[in-house]
Amino acid sequence: MIKIGNAPCSWGVEFTDDPRNPAWRKVLQENADAGYTGIELGPVGFMPEDPAVLGDALEEFGQELVGGVVFRPFHDPNAWDDVMDGAVRTCKALKAHGAQHLVLIDSISDRRAPTAGRADEAEQMDKAEWTTYRDRLATVAKMGAEDYGLTVGMHAHAAGFIDFEPELERLLNEVDESIMKICFDTGHHSYAGFDPVAFMKKHIDRISYMHFKDIDPKVKADVIANRTGFYDACGQGIFCNLGDGDVDFPAVRQVLLDNGFDGWCTVEQDCDPAGDTSPIDDAKLNRAYLQSIGFEGA
Repeated sequence: MIKIGNAPCSWGVEFTDDPRNPAWRKVLQENADAGYTGIELGPVGFMPEDPAVLGDALEEFGQELVGGVVFRPFHDPNAWDDVMDGAVRTCKALKAHGAQHLVLIDSISDRRAPTAGRADEAEQMDKAEWTTYRDRLATVAKMGAEDYGLTVGMHAHAAGFIDFEPELERLLNEVDESIMKICFDTGHHSYAGFDPVAFMKKHIDRISYMHFKDIDPKVKADVIANRTGFYDACGQGIFCNLGDGDVDFPAVRQVLLDNGFDGWCTVEQDCDPAGDTSPIDDAKLNRAYLQSIGFEGA
């Protein structure tokens, strides 16, 4: 069965210490009010790390914790302590609440931000830098899978060093499938200039978890032409409501059904937490759209 959840990033929550973040209980309340029964953790520390406090709140709002993201600078060898801090704390939180999915994302790099969406122009690591980078990702994946029993998915992300399809495929070829699967984000794949449905058909056996995100093609064309930064692109509305962009969600659904996908797919509509948006209204619209194209678990 395909189940549909949502995530704090749909309320603009990207970093724990952002003063613009809404209250964590408000996010749980509005997620429930929008009709969802599953939610991601958000950046570790946004929701309480005391299992009793968060556990009571999840029960109060009828929510299941689906997974959590380690969005840290895997590309920066000097940030390893920060990466591991986020990874260990996220693993502990997920384990405490029976969540399954640990998602790894290389955060935005100043070296890659100007070429988001421009695969042919993006700076590449040399062999030595790539090898140590890959090994850092593999170390966290192994820890999550073997020490905490989680399903670990690599998530390509605009403006990081795992952004474009060839980079993701290279990593997957070099890291054992037993410790690293794919958290596939439809929107980031489109932002990067590749076909999400074609990738899904090719790699569905390794996709363990989905992020549903859509891309406004006009905004995408503008931000690529103007070399707009990732967060500025978010503020311009590059991540639009599901069904309003260039991702073919009926085809996405069909690939999942044809291959017997069983589990959670999480809606993510990254937005500016201080922007002119209504996260709960977007959450409701996204759920209604998914139901309208046959996602019965929405």
